[in-house]
Amino acid sequence: MIFLELVLQNFGPYYGRQVITLDSRKNGSSCPIILFGGMNGGGKTTLMDAIRLALYGPRAQCSTRGNLSYSDFLTQCVNSSTPPTEKTRIELAFEHIENDKPARYRIVRTWEKNPKDGKDHLGILDIGVNDEWLDTGLVSIWDEYVENLIPLGISNLFLFDGEQVKELAQQDIPPQNVVEAIRGLLGLELAERLAEDLDILVSRKRKELADTKDLANLEEIEQRLLQQTEEKQATQEQLEHITAKLEAAEEKQKISLDKFISEGGKIAGERSQLEKQRSQVTSEIEQVRQIMCQLAADVLPLMLIQPLLVEVQKTGESEIHTSQIQIARSVLLDRNERLINQISQLDLSDEQFDKIKFLIEEESELLASNSDDAWLLANAKLLAQLSHILSYSLETAKFSARQQLELLRTKEEELITLERQLQTAASPEIYQKLHEAHTEAQNRVAQIKVEYEAKKRYLVELEAANEKSIRDLKKYTDQNIDRKSKEHIITASAKVQQTLKLFRERLTLKKLNKLEVEVTECFRYLLHKSDLVHRIVIDTDTFGLSLYDLQGKMVPKHRLSAGEKQLLAIAFLWGLARVSGHRLPVAIDTPLGRLDSSHRTNLVERYFPSASYQVILLSTDTEIAEKEFKVLQENDAIANKYLLQYDSSTRQTIVKEGYFW
Repeated sequence: MIFLELVLQNFGPYYGRQVITLDSRKNGSSCPIILFGGMNGGGKTTLMDAIRLALYGPRAQCSTRGNLSYSDFLTQCVNSSTPPTEKTRIELAFEHIENDKPARYRIVRTWEKNPKDGKDHLGILDIGVNDEWLDTGLVSIWDEYVENLIPLGISNLFLFDGEQVKELAQQDIPPQNVVEAIRGLLGLELAERLAEDLDILVSRKRKELADTKDLANLEEIEQRLLQQTEEKQATQEQLEHITAKLEAAEEKQKISLDKFISEGGKIAGERSQLEKQRSQVTSEIEQVRQIMCQLAADVLPLMLIQPLLVEVQKTGESEIHTSQIQIARSVLLDRNERLINQISQLDLSDEQFDKIKFLIEEESELLASNSDDAWLLANAKLLAQLSHILSYSLETAKFSARQQLELLRTKEEELITLERQLQTAASPEIYQKLHEAHTEAQNRVAQIKVEYEAKKRYLVELEAANEKSIRDLKKYTDQNIDRKSKEHIITASAKVQQTLKLFRERLTLKKLNKLEVEVTECFRYLLHKSDLVHRIVIDTDTFGLSLYDLQGKMVPKHRLSAGEKQLLAIAFLWGLARVSGHRLPVAIDTPLGRLDSSHRTNLVERYFPSASYQVILLSTDTEIAEKEFKVLQENDAIANKYLLQYDSSTRQTIVKEGYFW
């Protein structure tokens, strides 16, 4: 894991938005150190708090939080000059390996004074070609996710300050938080957690055993199950016998029914119904005949002389036409007569007059020859009535007559069928015998069905009881097995606890042996007195350090100077980081403390460039002074350097590139 960028906006003394590049690989550089210079109270510790707060949120162990609630702490972190409309914001961009590929994320936390619900707003940005906000899935499990990157329990071994080193140097036994971090770092808490879980499991199983009721007697359950099985088998045999009787009775009923039907018993039983139907059909036939008589009393008989009526219609129409022609002819003859008289008075020759007269008289003779005598003497009203009869009344009567004839034919056939059925009906004596035989067969079937259903219900009850007995037996067996299993768990847990105790002891020895080698190597590497300490031993219970010289004699810690004790504490933290296997950045606030010049030189030349692949140093001008700064520059160890300029009048800090010199 490597930090890429830290953004502070209205956080602590940092007013406005200030961006700090932490990537030590920038411009192809392999220098590990990011150096921050600032005076006391200038915001160095605030930078460390910002990194912790971005990573862990409410769980962050920040320097100025104390006993404050998270909401009060967030309010305290807001810059006093922040406008009410602006929010406080911290961003931490980092890179780590995920699924064998580099992955870059940006943690963004924002809040305002007196935040709602006492929380900040967390967002995770995927840094890529198109920076995209990740869904709430990663945000909701962020605490678990960050534990896989840099567990909170060991964070103080990588993000620490001079006061922590000083406290560790002055005590013979490491503080409790360091002890817990060591246990987590070495994997010792897993065995302890397993032992605690075993205790909880044993306690739970003992409680379950104490709550278990007395179990039923196994022999009683088995005897009841055997009895129910035998009774079930006997009932099944009885049911099969009843089924055979039912099938025989149903077959006998079918034969009696067939005989009842074939010998007219059914029809005889239905005689009254058939006679009623015959009477009804006869009445309906009579109604049809009455309707047909009514049709015959109307225009229907004219259908017999329909062709003559058509001829009468044509003759009447012809006579009316002839009458109209005769009227016109009379008018024309009178006109011709007047025309001859008028022509005779004209000055014409006799020859001309004779020709004209001949033509007129010839026309008059022609008109006279076309006259026929009328014999029908029909008028227009009579012809209209005749036309209505031919075109409507006769057709309607004919259609109705056909319908009634068809209905009459159907009813007569129905009547014939009913009379035939009545003729085939059995006599009352035979009908009575057939009816009694059929009724007896039906009653026998009904009786056997009742017996069958009762036996079947009883069999179902037996099967249910049998199933219950089987479940009781299984439950007894399961409970007995479960009881024995719980007893076995309780018995075996004691052995497992002993094994775990031995495992913890051996694991602790193995881990601490490796840690002892690393801490000894780191301490001897940092200490300019190479012959002072030959071996460092770590107590398996308290994790206290014991020093031994070349002769194997213990070196009392009071013989060490304050600077040497501080180097020992740094070597202890360095060794822990190397043993952990976590490739994480190291951030150190106030790194040199009370060291003399020679110890400072060793720390500057040997520890800072080698502590990690990314080392963030937060120093005053008296710690990494001009001399130490030049040593780091000459060793090409500084990738970026920043100066925290604090203005006491505005109580604000500005981050600028550069250092004190």
